[in-house]
Amino acid sequence: MRLVIARCSVDYAGRLTAHLPSAPRLILVKADGSVSIHADDRAYKPLNWMSPPCTLKEGTGEQEGVWTVVNKAGEKLIITMEEILHDSSHELGVDPGLIKDGVEAHLQELLADRIETLGEGYTLIRREYMTAIGPVDILCRDADGQTVAVEIKRRGEIDGVEQLTRYLELLNRDPHLAPVRGIFAAQEIKPQARVLASDRGIGCQILDYDALRGIEDDKLRLF
Repeated sequence: MRLVIARCSVDYAGRLTAHLPSAPRLILVKADGSVSIHADDRAYKPLNWMSPPCTLKEGTGEQEGVWTVVNKAGEKLIITMEEILHDSSHELGVDPGLIKDGVEAHLQELLADRIETLGEGYTLIRREYMTAIGPVDILCRDADGQTVAVEIKRRGEIDGVEQLTRYLELLNRDPHLAPVRGIFAAQEIKPQARVLASDRGIGCQILDYDALRGIEDDKLRLF
């Protein structure tokens, strides 16, 4: 990972255009090729970014100090450096991935055993289906035979939708699996996460932990 702190301006040209005026910012260049620009007041979310696969070219000569990042769709992120305050690279190695808490791990196990919870005719391909960036919680097929990737969280937030989006991008490159659609499953899903999932064509599924365990709740029923 390369960390650059610089006073810079940023221009994005693609489906729309966007401009970030000159200011001190943190630029992350990751081993997967992604580039993201961060401010100090926006928590984890970048101001702008380019997801892999993409290429980074650092200008020379008259273009020295201009970074151009281009993705496979031809969209460009142009970073104009005015002053570099810090520039360092670090080898982080292969990350072991997030270790799920007991509830998430158990939800995955229960849903795999009761895959028909997602819909009639669903069949399990496997749990923990490995990709180049980590394992998909559940890979299955729906009643029409289409591949479905399921990401499971206890609490569904935006970062979980982003994670599933990255998995889907990789899985859809495999001709034996494509087309692959996604389902974001959780005990509760935040409204912002639901909106983002809908925008990306990802379905949402609320998981009832007790129902998956076969425990009836103690609420009064009419019938």
